[in-house]
Amino acid sequence: MAKSFSSKIGVLLAAAGSAVGLGSIWKFPYVVGENGGGAFIILYIVCSLIFGLPLVMNEFLIGKQSGRSAYGAFRELSGTNRWQWFAWMTMLSVLILMSFYFIVTGWCFYYMIEATLNTFAGMDASALKAHFDAFEGNAPLMIIYAVIAIVLTASVLWFDVNKGIERLSKILMPLLFIMLFLMALHMIFIDGGSEGLRYLFMPDFSKITSAVVLEAMGLSFFTLSIGVGVLVTYGGYMPKDQNVTTTSFQMIVLVLLVSLLAGMIVFPAVFAYGFSPTEGPELTFVTLPDVFQHMFCPTLTSVSFFALMCVAAITSTISMMEVLVAFFCDATAETKRPLSRHQSVVFVALIQVVANTLVVLSMTGMVGWLTIMGNNLFDFANFITTDVLIPIGALGVALFTGWFVPKARYQGSRLASFIYLVILRWLVPIAIVIIFLDSLNIIK
Repeated sequence: MAKSFSSKIGVLLAAAGSAVGLGSIWKFPYVVGENGGGAFIILYIVCSLIFGLPLVMNEFLIGKQSGRSAYGAFRELSGTNRWQWFAWMTMLSVLILMSFYFIVTGWCFYYMIEATLNTFAGMDASALKAHFDAFEGNAPLMIIYAVIAIVLTASVLWFDVNKGIERLSKILMPLLFIMLFLMALHMIFIDGGSEGLRYLFMPDFSKITSAVVLEAMGLSFFTLSIGVGVLVTYGGYMPKDQNVTTTSFQMIVLVLLVSLLAGMIVFPAVFAYGFSPTEGPELTFVTLPDVFQHMFCPTLTSVSFFALMCVAAITSTISMMEVLVAFFCDATAETKRPLSRHQSVVFVALIQVVANTLVVLSMTGMVGWLTIMGNNLFDFANFITTDVLIPIGALGVALFTGWFVPKARYQGSRLASFIYLVILRWLVPIAIVIIFLDSLNIIK
């Protein structure tokens, strides 16, 4: 089976698809709403370019120069096994991340079907909240939809890299941009929508606090798929003549564009109909269905939005599961029983079915002892990946290339290389440590 992308655009679209997921379309709007709008967006863009760009380049370079998955790349470049703990931690991160990400992806599929059936017609905010709570408490139904998402993802990965991931990325990513653009165009022309655009693009810098700055840095790491091995794995599939710097910058621009388009869909609608932009995670599954009921063609609008969410989610789940598939293929390659790609896909899919089932049972309280530190497994998995493992993963990549393995670094002009190295060695680690300590409430 082919183990590389056949085109440069395939790498770009697949990498962008890994980052353009629920982070950009589900999390970005409600985090912007909670942190004051336009000023936060400026901080988010600055953080993505200053901190995110070097880290994205790093991960691509590690994969490209080693030609290995995240499991073998660090050993290949360092020449020792000292960094294998980090490779294993990366695998643990993506494993835990998928244990709740597939559940949220299942929510998107469920809501797309509910919108198609016009279930939300006539529901007010309280009824929509009750509907969401009822679904969130229905363990069998949530497991079914999570398994559907897992099977769809595994069916893409069943094929080799260029016939599965690359081919689908070339279809889904343009489709995603077209859907985003059309929905944003529709939203910005509704009566009262200009208030939402003003909130989004007219910054109020008085709302910037140290906590808002840290939130912007954390969101940029989350939305760019940094620290979980995805970009290292895709870097290993890059054509040898692909420019990592150009691809990294293009990918970040695409992610920022998707995030802004998502904001242009959400905030004009929210402001036009008198809803609050600070609703938090329920903005997508409670507030927006309510907003859509007040609009022209509510069923079509709802179906289009949740179909868009499904496309974005699947492009991310494909990239995350590929990390583990490549990991098991690589890790068993030198054993007596190496796993084929097909065997790895089935193995990883089964692991995810079990993991997601346990998380759902914990969420719904059906198995009361499935808690960690007083949290159900969904909340704990969300916390441990977003606030602990991803920052540690990003820090590890920065230290690996910045201090220990020079051959994994970007090699540009003298000035560009110097700036890159200063950012990588000092600014990025300091920023990550501050985010990490803040997320654990060690500093305020």
